[in-house]
Amino acid sequence: MKLTRATFRHVEAELYLYNETKKEIERMRQDIIHAGKVQQEGGRSGISNPTASTATRLTTDKRLQKLEEVTDAIEAVMEMLDPHRTKLVKLKYWTKPQLLTWDGIAQEVNISRRQAINWREEIIEAIAERIGWR
Repeated sequence: MKLTRATFRHVEAELYLYNETKKEIERMRQDIIHAGKVQQEGGRSGISNPTASTATRLTTDKRLQKLEEVTDAIEAVMEMLDPHRTKLVKLKYWTKPQLLTWDGIAQEVNISRRQAINWREEIIEAIAERIGWR
């Protein structure tokens, strides 16, 4: 089953933002951990185990869960890729500023432009399937 154009673009946007999303996840985790420490220092909050409270917040934060779900899917797919496909993803999505066209990326990976675009579609579809956006 082929992805809708909107889903394809959404997954592709997540790929472009992968490194920023990883930083955002770490910032959110630190905020939750830090909030737990401030609460501990500020006195009793009615919860007898502050570590458990922090762990619960880390595992139940919906936004954090969604961001981790997306990055986990990207990482799982990236681990399965051969070195040429990995290079394609790095050149297309994670190289800033992006100075290469599809022709330039294909040349760097030693494949045709059409093959590069086919690989992109396969990678995006694999990530979407892993997330459950299919």
